[in-house]
Amino acid sequence: MLLPLASILTLRYTLLLWAGFAAANDDRTIPGADGVYPQRGKYAWLMGDARMATSSQYNADSTDERNIDCASGQEPSFAAQLRKTLNTIPAYTWYAVPSGTLTFVNERYADYLGLAKNDPLRFGVEINVPWDTHIQLVHPDDHEETLRVGATCNRTGTAGQAAFRIRNSEGEYRWFLSRLEPLRASDGTLLYWIGINLDIEELKRAEEQRKTAEEKIREQEMELRHILDLAPQLIAVFGPHLERLYANRMSLDYFGVALDEWRDTEPGAVGHPDDAKQCRSYWDRAISSGSAFEIEVRCRRSDGVYRWFLMRCNPVRDDQGKVLRWYAACTDIEDRKQAEERLQRENAALREELNQASMFEEIVGSSEPLRKVLSQVSKVAPSDSTVLILGQTGTGKELIARAIHKRSRRSGRSFIGVNCGAIPTSLIASELFGHEKGAFTGATQRRLGRFEAANGGTIFLDEVGDLPPDIQIALLRVLQEREIERVGSDRPVPVDVRVLAATHRDLDKLVSEGKFREDLLYRLNVVPITMPSLRERAADIPILVEYFIARFGKKMGKKFQTIEKKTQKILQDYDWPGNVRELQNVIERAVTLSDSNTFAVDAAWLKREPSQGPHASLALNGVLLAREKEVIEVALAQSHGRISGSAGAATKLGIPDSTLEAKIKRLGIDRYRFKSKLG
Repeated sequence: MLLPLASILTLRYTLLLWAGFAAANDDRTIPGADGVYPQRGKYAWLMGDARMATSSQYNADSTDERNIDCASGQEPSFAAQLRKTLNTIPAYTWYAVPSGTLTFVNERYADYLGLAKNDPLRFGVEINVPWDTHIQLVHPDDHEETLRVGATCNRTGTAGQAAFRIRNSEGEYRWFLSRLEPLRASDGTLLYWIGINLDIEELKRAEEQRKTAEEKIREQEMELRHILDLAPQLIAVFGPHLERLYANRMSLDYFGVALDEWRDTEPGAVGHPDDAKQCRSYWDRAISSGSAFEIEVRCRRSDGVYRWFLMRCNPVRDDQGKVLRWYAACTDIEDRKQAEERLQRENAALREELNQASMFEEIVGSSEPLRKVLSQVSKVAPSDSTVLILGQTGTGKELIARAIHKRSRRSGRSFIGVNCGAIPTSLIASELFGHEKGAFTGATQRRLGRFEAANGGTIFLDEVGDLPPDIQIALLRVLQEREIERVGSDRPVPVDVRVLAATHRDLDKLVSEGKFREDLLYRLNVVPITMPSLRERAADIPILVEYFIARFGKKMGKKFQTIEKKTQKILQDYDWPGNVRELQNVIERAVTLSDSNTFAVDAAWLKREPSQGPHASLALNGVLLAREKEVIEVALAQSHGRISGSAGAATKLGIPDSTLEAKIKRLGIDRYRFKSKLG
C-alpha cells in the first residue's frame, strides 16, 4: 500500500492552517485546490499540487529496514515522519491507531499533560488497550460527550470534533477544541486518526462572561420592561428607520392590540387624520438630523375615541453616533387640552362681551319694585331652574341674568350671552349648536357652538322671542334631553348648561299667533321674573344719575361738583320710554358736552317732536285713548281690581302686567275703586 509524500505535506499544512498558524520553515501559506488562500483560524484540507507533489512513495505495507513494525522496537519510516510532522506543529497534536486508541502526543501536548520522558505516548509505541483508555485525561463532566464523538468517528470513519477540558501537569483543567481527522492510504485504508487540540480557555472564559453579561442584560431588559409597563405613559421603541420593536403594556391596552399586531400596524393608523401630515414631517426631519423632538398628537383608543397626547421622541446612539433606536413617550394631555379649549372659548366670549360693552357694571337702585326683583333673584339663583326674564327694552334684563349666574353654583364657570335677534337666521343654528367640518360652504373646520362653550356654566338667550321655528324645536330638545346636535352631525352631544332667557315681546300673543311654540314657552317659563320699567322705579332715578355721572366722568377725566336743580327736575319728570338705557345715553351725552363742573342736561334732548298730522288725527288719537281706557276699566271690573295672575286684568287683555300698570298710570285710572265690587 503506497502513501504519497504529498500526503505528509498535505497533513502538515492542514494542521497548521486549522490551528491558525504558518509553518516556521515555510515562506507562505499554500493555497487550496481552488487557488484560494484559507483564512487564519479556518479549517481546510489542502490538496498537494504540482509544486509540492513528488514521485517518491513509501510502501506502508512492506517490511524493509525503513518500515519495521513498531513492536519490534524499530521506527517505521512513515510513523517517524508523521511524529516529526506533528512535533513541528505549534499546537497540541496527536494521533491514534485505526481502533481509536491514543498512540502518540507531540512534545507540546506531552509537556502539558506532564508525561514522563519515557512515557510510550511520547514515542508512538502501540499498546493493546481499549480505545477509550485515556479518557481519564478529560474532565469527568465532559466524558459523555467526548466518548460519543469518538464512538461516532470510529463507527463512521469520518472526521469529528468536540470541546472538552483536559487536565494539565498541575492538575488544572483547561478548555480545548479537539479536531479528529482520518489519515488514509492511497487505496482508502485507514492508517491513523490525526488530532489537534486548540486551547480555547480564554474563548470559553470570554464566552462565559458574554453569557453572564447577556443574561444580566436580559434581566435588566425584563426589569426595564416591567418598569415601562407600569409607567403611566404610552411608550414605544422603534428602529432607526421607524421599525416597530416594542410597546409597553399601557400602549397595548390603550390601542387594544397584542404586541405582534401592533408591530404589523401601518404607520399613522392609530393617529388622527388631521395630525398625520405634521407628524410625518416631524419624523422625517428627526430621522434626517437624528435630533429629538416633541409634538402634540391625537391617538385613537380601542373604542374609537381620540385623546390628545404630548409625544416626546429621543434617539439612542452607539459609540460612533449612529442612531440605534428611537424611544417615544406619549403623555396624556386630554384634560389639559380641554381646559385650554374651554379657556379659549371663555376668553373669546369675554372679549366679545367686552366689545359689546355691557349696559351695567352692577345693579343700582333701592326702590321697592327693584328690591322685589332682587329677592326673586336670591331665591332662584342657587337652583338650576330655567328663568324667563320679561320686561321692556333697556330695563336691564341681562344684568339680572348675570346676577343669577353670579349667585349660582355655576358662578365659577362661563356665562355666555347670545342676542338671538342679532344673528342672521341662516347662521343661528351654527352659532348656538356649532357645526362639523364641511357641514356647509365655508365650514373649513369644526366649530363649537355657544351651548358647548357654556358647558358647565350658564347661557343667556336674549330676545328669545325672535327665534325661528326650527331653532325653537332644537332649543326645546336641549331643555328636555340636555343634549345638542352640531350642524352636519347626527351624533348627540350631552351638555350641562343652565338656560336663562329674556324677551321684551309678549310670548303669549306670539303663541296665539302661531309664531312661538307653546311647549317651549312652558319650558322657558319655569320661573318668570318681570323687570320694572324705569318709570315704575322712579325713586332710583337720582341714584342712577349720580352713578352714571361718576362712571362717565371718570372715563373722560371730568369731575362735577353739583347737579343743576332744573336738570334734576327734568330727569325726574321725564317718562323714559327707553328706560335705563335711554337715561345712560343722556348722561353720557351731557358729560361729553359739558365744559363746567356743574352737571346739566339740555331739556330739548328729552322733548318729543310734535306730531305733524292734521287735527283729525289728534281727535282720532283721543277717541282711541278713550276706548283703550274703557276696555281696561271693564277688565279691571271683571277681575275686581286684580292686575296679575290667571284671573287678573292683564291676562284678560293679553298684555304683560307691567304694560297694563303703565297704561293705568298714563290714563289716570284708579284701579282701587274696582276692589269694592268684590263679593
